[in-house]
Amino acid sequence: MEKAPAPSAAATTSRYPKSVPYIIGNEAAERFSFYGMRSILVIFLVDQFYNPTHSKALTTVAEAHANESTHFFVTLAYALPFVGGLVADWFTGKYKLILYISMVYCLGHLFLSMFDTNLNGFTAGLVLVAIGAGGIKSCVSANVGDQFNSTNQDLLSKIYGWFYFSINAGSMVSTVLIPWTYANYGAKWAFGIPGILMALATIIFFSGRKLYVKLPPSGINRDNFVFISLYALFNIGKKQKGESLLDVAKAKHSPEKVEGVKAVYRVMTVFFFALAFWAVWDQCLSEWVLQAAKMNRTINLGFTKFEVLAGQVQTVNTVFLLAFIPIFNYWLYPLFDKMGLKTTPLRRLGVGLVLTALSFVVIALIQANIDGGGTPSIWWQIFAYMVLSAAEVLVSITGLEYAYTHSPKSMKSTMTGIWFLVVSLGNLFTAAVNGNISNHGFLAPYLIGANFYWFFVGIVTLFVIVFMFVAPRLKERSYITDPYVENEVIADTNNL
Repeated sequence: MEKAPAPSAAATTSRYPKSVPYIIGNEAAERFSFYGMRSILVIFLVDQFYNPTHSKALTTVAEAHANESTHFFVTLAYALPFVGGLVADWFTGKYKLILYISMVYCLGHLFLSMFDTNLNGFTAGLVLVAIGAGGIKSCVSANVGDQFNSTNQDLLSKIYGWFYFSINAGSMVSTVLIPWTYANYGAKWAFGIPGILMALATIIFFSGRKLYVKLPPSGINRDNFVFISLYALFNIGKKQKGESLLDVAKAKHSPEKVEGVKAVYRVMTVFFFALAFWAVWDQCLSEWVLQAAKMNRTINLGFTKFEVLAGQVQTVNTVFLLAFIPIFNYWLYPLFDKMGLKTTPLRRLGVGLVLTALSFVVIALIQANIDGGGTPSIWWQIFAYMVLSAAEVLVSITGLEYAYTHSPKSMKSTMTGIWFLVVSLGNLFTAAVNGNISNHGFLAPYLIGANFYWFFVGIVTLFVIVFMFVAPRLKERSYITDPYVENEVIADTNNL
């Protein structure tokens, strides 16, 4: 047998870019600031602005109003990554955008701490934080990849592992510490500490300015998703028989780019079903927190006994998520594949939606117990978190994988931005439902107590039923497994 060739010099001398520690440190501090303020946001809004007297008569409306505000905040935060990515790519470059928007981010945290008794000032702070968090979101992870070149590409997957670890480490610590700070030292410190961490994140990022690889902006590229879609829309009358709606754009844009946009729309068909997941997922950081406040939160482990705060319970989502990712990837998926049940992305998505509905069945049953005067154990909600975390692995991670493998290279960043828009639209729907309740709309008499959660069980179940009919008809075209697809001009336009 021939001996394997000796490792090349480049492989043995790969080094991490010196800029990486600054990016990782920045991300950990920024995620601490974001999830820290979110961990107490909905409880604070109820206690300070919407029901400060804790009147039982105002509970439903006050909580709906707080949930509405929270979901509108998330809607804005996840709508802006698409815009931020375009601005960075076309005009500013990633470094300048991250630095300048981080300053807006810091100002937003300052407003939250200063205006803890002024609703208008506090709302302005939420808007600024959403602009900050959303504006930099699509640029930060891409900035990590920019630091690597052909001499150290083998380290890229490892550094993204550390990047992901920093996100979860920052969020985990903050969701334990900030609710405790709020309970013991009040809102100013509870919102002030995340502000300090965001300022620290900005300083850390700025400190690495001389070490970053800074790719210059490319200027406005008109061969992209936005311009091609708009051109096709405004020239729909020029469509010839047998052509898709987008084919008319080939008169002005690159045919390859137009085919890439078609791929984006095919992936968006799958994203539509993920909309149901994102309409309910963020409730675990808002509605579920308010529910936890009404439960028996004593944790008895046998050798120790303690009580957790309502805002701290959400920490288990991160714990379950970090545990489930390797279990699913290295055990469950291979196990089902060996059994002949191939775990395709669409099947994972479908099962994830079913688990999402089941997690809300648990939450609805908990709420029914509370409505009847009971104080169920927090362990039931932890169980719901476990089911929802499994659903998150199946839906969220699979959705990103599907977007990457089913879109051409030129459209992968576009797909990431659109994925964040799906998160935004899901939260917009939930905000609208809560707004209808808080304004005594037509849903208000029906979505009281447990009925609120049963409503969302029904919504997700409806999506599951439609998905069962649509999924077998979705035509999959991988840009990873088929090396010829990238340059193929696809004649089949049935999906469009």
